Amino acid sequence: MFCVAPPESEAKMNITKGGLVLFSANSNSSCMELSKKIAEDVNTTIMELLIMVYACKTSCAKSIIGVIPYFPYSKQCKMRKRGSIVSKLLASMMCKAGLTHLITMDLHQKEIQGFFNIPVDNLRASPFLLQYIQEEIPDYRNAVIVAKSPASAKRAQSFAERLRLGIAVIHGEAQDAESDLVDGRHSPPMVRSAAAIHPSLEIPMLIPKEKPPITVVGDVGGRTAVIVDDIIDDVDTFLAAAETLKERGAYKIFVMATHGLLSSDAPRLIEESAIDEVVVTNTIPHEIQKLQCPKIKTVDISMILSEAIRRIHNGESMSYLFRNIGLDDT
Repeated sequence: MFCVAPPESEAKMNITKGGLVLFSANSNSSCMELSKKIAEDVNTTIMELLIMVYACKTSCAKSIIGVIPYFPYSKQCKMRKRGSIVSKLLASMMCKAGLTHLITMDLHQKEIQGFFNIPVDNLRASPFLLQYIQEEIPDYRNAVIVAKSPASAKRAQSFAERLRLGIAVIHGEAQDAESDLVDGRHSPPMVRSAAAIHPSLEIPMLIPKEKPPITVVGDVGGRTAVIVDDIIDDVDTFLAAAETLKERGAYKIFVMATHGLLSSDAPRLIEESAIDEVVVTNTIPHEIQKLQCPKIKTVDISMILSEAIRRIHNGESMSYLFRNIGLDDT
């Protein structure tokens, strides 16, 4: 249980930047954790962005460029049952506020660009991550690029082709967080009475999916395995993939991604896992997580963002920043 009140009140509380006080009950630790997460919600930053953009618009700014390296709610970019497409809502709000151009990096799905009616430059972090592999991973030529699920195989293939390395795909892992089974919304309900359907309507029911046993397509024995993805948030699937690779004889295991959300107990779980190193870019601040887990390393991508801003400001072509990036790259 929690409530809001003026800041003069005295109690165990979390004070937000705006002077709002969030009170929480002390009966259990979970209530305190919930109140902390509410007080630190990303929506505060989104509202600050919208207000600043609108202020610039009403001040007759010629152009307003938004630099959002990690686009929030990017995983909620498609309709699941009757759920909302939150990333489309954010795009509409940003355009309505007055944004004239957006610079972002490695959108979860590149189709999100279609939600905007303004130019969107979806930059790539892969050149920086590829450079890290070549310079920081000993004997990287004996490595294999790994996709922890068939869904990320395209990204793994792109890395493997540029490094001239082999590829492996893990198939049959536990259902990930984007599946309908763990979506949390059942519409229509899973259990329906016979009276709810008209007798003349015979709607065929799909056979439910069953995950096959975990298999690894590709040879990882005695080699360094490099798992690539775009976002690292809940690390359960990465830990399961690392355990599978270890069982198949992988020598070392690296995990590389653009956006390191690393929420909840991710640092502790990584530190205790079979993963040797997690490499992410600085699109999202994660200094606290690095203090908790020395395995987390950071690659700086500020150079490409500053160059993008300079080119847009001077009216120069952006094609240089997308050189050697094919249409199928994610």
